[in-house]
Amino acid sequence: MTETEAREEICRVGKSLFDRGYVHATAGNISVRLGAAAGGGFLITPTDACLGFLDPARLARLDANALQLSGDRASKTMALHVHIYAAAVRFDADTRCIIHTHSTYCVALSLQQVDQSSGTLAQTHELLEPLTPYFVMKVGHVPLMPYHRPGDPALAALVARTITDYGARGTPIRAVMLARLGPTVWHDSPMQAMATLEELEETAQLACLAQRAQASHSQPALTALTAAQIDALRQTFGARW
Repeated sequence: MTETEAREEICRVGKSLFDRGYVHATAGNISVRLGAAAGGGFLITPTDACLGFLDPARLARLDANALQLSGDRASKTMALHVHIYAAAVRFDADTRCIIHTHSTYCVALSLQQVDQSSGTLAQTHELLEPLTPYFVMKVGHVPLMPYHRPGDPALAALVARTITDYGARGTPIRAVMLARLGPTVWHDSPMQAMATLEELEETAQLACLAQRAQASHSQPALTALTAAQIDALRQTFGARW
């Protein structure tokens, strides 16, 4: 992908996410790690930009050391993106795009898992159980990160360690959930990262709807896929769960 193609794809994906309600106002950001043929370094959406109205020429262009070369001021989350790329390429060498949104149902689930007395996560765990086969195949494990302010370098370091820990256990991840903020996903292209984000938010919505039905006593307790069912997805489709 050339730099020009990457700029156009970031804007196309950003508009698609905005038009369909995955992002709102100036929430969210998208970056692309450019290959050597495109000069290396990164492109990222500007800070406080609306993903629905991006200008390809105004995207922030950074070098391989994340120093800005041109464009509007880079998103405040650039440090997080750099840490994710550095950790993720050890397990998925073709990782090229990161998308962060404030998707409603993912954020709602993270709020449900906050200890209201302390304002922090009750315990370290994952956002969702393996509820559907496509969540297992297309998304995988989604560790839930405790709340940090946007742009906090401590969060970037924690996410990188988490990616490394999961990869070392043989279950590389493509997403984390930032408590109170939203999901961050990565993949080999903007299109693939968007598809991962869509599947994650759809599963979160299903979980919220099922919890609501359970609370009204119209549905039994939510259950995850069994170990045997997950193993069948591994054997048949190469799911990394």
